[in-house]
Amino acid sequence: MQTEVSITKCSSYKIEEVEQALIKVLDPLGDLDFVKPGMKIAVKLNLVAPMKPDTAATIHPSVVCALTKLLKEKGADVIIGDSPGGLYTAPYLKVVYDTCGIRQAEEYGAKLNEDFSQMEIDYPEAVKAHHFPYTAWLSKVDAIIDVCKLKTHGMMGLSCAVKNFFGTIPGTKKPEFHYMYPKTEDFSDMLIDLFEYSKPVLCICDAVVGMEGNGPTQGTPRPIGCLMASKNGHALDMVAAKLIGLGPKDVPTLNSAVARNLVPASVEEIDVIGNLDEFVIPDYKTVPSQANVFFAVLGDGIPGKIGDFVAGRVIAPFPKLDPDICVGCGKCRSVCPAKAITMRKNKPHINRKICIHCFCCQEFCPKGALHVGRHLIMRVLGK
Repeated sequence: MQTEVSITKCSSYKIEEVEQALIKVLDPLGDLDFVKPGMKIAVKLNLVAPMKPDTAATIHPSVVCALTKLLKEKGADVIIGDSPGGLYTAPYLKVVYDTCGIRQAEEYGAKLNEDFSQMEIDYPEAVKAHHFPYTAWLSKVDAIIDVCKLKTHGMMGLSCAVKNFFGTIPGTKKPEFHYMYPKTEDFSDMLIDLFEYSKPVLCICDAVVGMEGNGPTQGTPRPIGCLMASKNGHALDMVAAKLIGLGPKDVPTLNSAVARNLVPASVEEIDVIGNLDEFVIPDYKTVPSQANVFFAVLGDGIPGKIGDFVAGRVIAPFPKLDPDICVGCGKCRSVCPAKAITMRKNKPHINRKICIHCFCCQEFCPKGALHVGRHLIMRVLGK
């Protein structure tokens, strides 16, 4: 099992500094020696929504530009893209590319993906996602490079290398996957299946400025000051979690990856190249992930129903509205895969009996009015 994770300092998004940091972080992993002239390389970005670079919700364009420059120097044909939440169409992606500043990479020789076709994938080796729709552009390249952003995440605790591959599912079909895999461990295995099917040859994490708090879109930018890279995305996620004070048990995709023997059980078993301790942030504001969404823990009958109620109402985190911030736009209602949200007096009302705790509403609220909430009992217990 390959476990090397390289980490190096990068304190700003000045293009020259980012380029030098990329060269340094990639060197222990063999640089970009796998790239041969004429190869078509897909750079799979995290472009979750049309948000400006300084929000820290998406990959900073300087990282994309610097990587494009290095790949072009190797003679590669570079295509960059993603399928964010929303319509997977040329007009919508134009808005995303423009708002996120990614079009700047064209100046360095990259091509923005304009192939919005989809294909159906059969993946018998999967644990959960044996059949799924897939963004076809990623199937038409010689290699995929995963370029992710280090962020907190309402449902999964951490958004980094593996979570980035939910962006291989065409945008408007993502809510269906939340509904098909309501249990967090099943959703985690589905994400890992997507990642393992795609087989990125290299994962690069933008942790120059991460996102803390109400991630992955409405949190607060937090300087971390580094770039990371690995050929094992699970190992990179393990190190990323350590940086912000999380362990494998706090991140469902890591928990599942350990169970599937895709990564060692602890960060101490990862071969970290560079000074990891230099970048650890003890007071990073994280959000509690959930071990399960539907809790059938005590079987059928009355004991099971009581267990489900206690777990679902007391243990599980839930989307919580700040009515003073909410503007009544109804975006949360439109993205809810369980149809658990109705608008009352121009404010969303969440039916907790049918809410599947996927946090799509929290992720796509344009004003950050929805947060990850915890029951009073769990807050008193410090959980």
